[in-house]
Amino acid sequence: MQYDDVVMGRRSIRGFLPKAVPEAVLRDVIGMALRAPSSMNTQPWHLHVVTGEPLERIRKGNVERNLAGVPDTREFRGGPGYTGVHRDRQVEIAIQLFQAMGITRDDKPKRQDWILRGFRQFDAPVSIVITYDKAIQGSDIAPFDCGAVTNALVNAAWSRGLGCVINSQGIMQSPVVREHAGIPDDEVIMICVALGWPDESFPANAVVSRRKSVDESARFVGFDGER
Repeated sequence: MQYDDVVMGRRSIRGFLPKAVPEAVLRDVIGMALRAPSSMNTQPWHLHVVTGEPLERIRKGNVERNLAGVPDTREFRGGPGYTGVHRDRQVEIAIQLFQAMGITRDDKPKRQDWILRGFRQFDAPVSIVITYDKAIQGSDIAPFDCGAVTNALVNAAWSRGLGCVINSQGIMQSPVVREHAGIPDDEVIMICVALGWPDESFPANAVVSRRKSVDESARFVGFDGER
């Protein structure tokens, strides 16, 4: 693919084929992602690539704990709930996804199942858990760098025919993830990415979120007004 095709064509994938992703392909994708920029070349990230039985144990633990009402133990700061235009965008994509999946407002079983899909990491064959060293916890730079490598990861995967969705629900129960992925105690769990071969028949995979325009997002200072 050309770079434009990757960036403009990529979308979040929430339905995957039951097909394994070869380790060689994952190494290729990760190798590209590791070219992401990082502050002063510190490269604070670690990528824990999980599949098979360990991933099934994570899914099971996530679902069981959430259904039991165990509080969220994600290790990043979530901040206050979204309001205003940020909440509007959050609701807009939820409506798009529910419409695509035929989930009505009063269909509680389907809504619950959709939520549990997130805890199951969307039944993807691979989950990549991104962490950073606890020694630098408290700095905003390390999460920023992890965001950069995560963005590079999903784009690299798309260029190889793989789909991803960045998924904070998948690490909502961090002790489960830490145990079954074997994540060391000296690392902070930042985020995870569900990854696999897209199921083109899954309706939500066709959803394309609306993005802010250049004029909504950017100010140009010091230019002469010509475009």
